[in-house]
Amino acid sequence: MIKSIKSVFGNKNIRKKIIATLLLVLVYKVLSVIPVYGVDTTKLAAIIEANKWLSFFSALMGGWLSNFSVILMGLSPYINALIIIQLLWVIVPKIWDLQKEGEQWQKKITKMTRWLTLPLAFVQSYGMIVLLNTLAWGTIIDLADTKTVLMAMTIVTAGTIFLMWLWELMTEVWIGNGISVIITAWVLAWVPWVIMSHMSAWTYGLFAWLLLATLAIVYVIIKFTEGNRRIPVIYTRTWREEKSYFPIRINQAWMIPIIFAVSLITFPSIVGQLMTSSANDNVLKVWTFLVEHFSMTNPSWFFIAAYFLLVIWFSFFYVSITFNTENIAESIQKRWGYIPWIRPGSETSAYLTKVSGHLNLFGWGFLALIAVLPYVMWKFMWGQSVDFIISASWLIIIVSVILDVVRKVDAELKMFDYSKFN
Repeated sequence: MIKSIKSVFGNKNIRKKIIATLLLVLVYKVLSVIPVYGVDTTKLAAIIEANKWLSFFSALMGGWLSNFSVILMGLSPYINALIIIQLLWVIVPKIWDLQKEGEQWQKKITKMTRWLTLPLAFVQSYGMIVLLNTLAWGTIIDLADTKTVLMAMTIVTAGTIFLMWLWELMTEVWIGNGISVIITAWVLAWVPWVIMSHMSAWTYGLFAWLLLATLAIVYVIIKFTEGNRRIPVIYTRTWREEKSYFPIRINQAWMIPIIFAVSLITFPSIVGQLMTSSANDNVLKVWTFLVEHFSMTNPSWFFIAAYFLLVIWFSFFYVSITFNTENIAESIQKRWGYIPWIRPGSETSAYLTKVSGHLNLFGWGFLALIAVLPYVMWKFMWGQSVDFIISASWLIIIVSVILDVVRKVDAELKMFDYSKFN
C-alpha cells in the first residue's frame, strides 16, 4: 500500500491534480462558512434540529444550510435543471435529435442546463427563505424588507452559479466527477465529529458495533457497485473474428435515483408545514396527514414504502433515458459486430433491454433498500436514531467515488509507465 501511495505521489501529473483538487475543496469549505447578510442564524439552528431532513437534502446537493451560507442550495438548482432537460429530451424530438451530433450535442445540452440553472436558482432561493421563515414561526429574514430579501436571493443564486463553475473546474482538473468530490468532502468532514460524539458519550460498545456494520455495508456496496454482466460481442472487420465484451452494470443509475426520490418525498411535508395555518378544518386535516406521514424525522411505514418505490421508479426512469439500447445496437452493427445467436439491429436492442432490465431489477432493489435502511432501523429501535458511522446512502457515493478514482489513477499510472518506452 505504501508503495502504491509513493508511486501515485511520485507521478508529477497526478500530484498536481491532487493538490489542485484539494485547493478547490478548500475554497468550497471556506464558502460554506460564509453566511448571508441579514440572516438570524440562532433561529436557524432550532429549525435544523427539528427538521433534520432539510440539512440532509441540502447536503445531498452539496449545499450548507447550518449557517445559511452563500452556497446554501448547493447544486440543487443545477440538478433540477438537468432533470427538466432530460424530461424535455424525451418529450421534444428536436432535443432528442441533437444526440446525433456527438460531442457537439453534449456541449449544447450543458449550455442549456447552465442557462436554465440561473432562473431556477433565483426562484428557489426565495422559496427557501419563505420555507425557513414558516418553519421558524418567526423571522429568519424579514420578508417585508425587499432590499434584504433581494440581496440574499442574489447572493445565494451567485453562490450556486459559482459552485457550478467550481464543480466543472474540479471535473476538468481531477480525474473524477466534481459533484461527487464536493459531496464526499462534505460527508468525510462529519466523520471525526461522529467518532468524537461516541467517545465523549462513552458508547464504545455501540461504536464498535456500528464500525463493524459500516465495514460490512462497504463490502456489500463494493460488490454491488463492481457487479456487471459481460455480454459477448464478436467483430468480423478483419479476416478473422475478434471477440470482445460489452459490460452492463447492475447499478447503472448510481446515486441519482435517491437524489430524485428525496426531492419528491420531502415535497408533501414541506407543503403541509407551509399550509398548517389554514383555517379550514378539512384542509387542515389533509396538511396534517402529509406532515405526519411524510416526515423524515419521524418516518411512518407509509413513508418508507413510498420512498422505496420512488427510488425504484426513478432508477427505471433514469436508466431508460441514459442507457439507449438502440444506439448501442446500431454502434455494434456499424463496427461489423454481433452478439452470438442474436440478430443485429432491433433484436440486439431488445436483448440488451431485457438483460439490462433483469440486472437492474436487483440493482434498483438494493439501492432502494440502502436508501430506506436508516428509517427501518429507526423503526426497529423504537424511535431511537441509530445509523452507521457514515450513513448507508452516503456510503454509496463515497465507495463509488473511491473506486472510480482508483481505476482512473491506475490507468494514468499505466499510461505514464508506457510513455517511458516511447
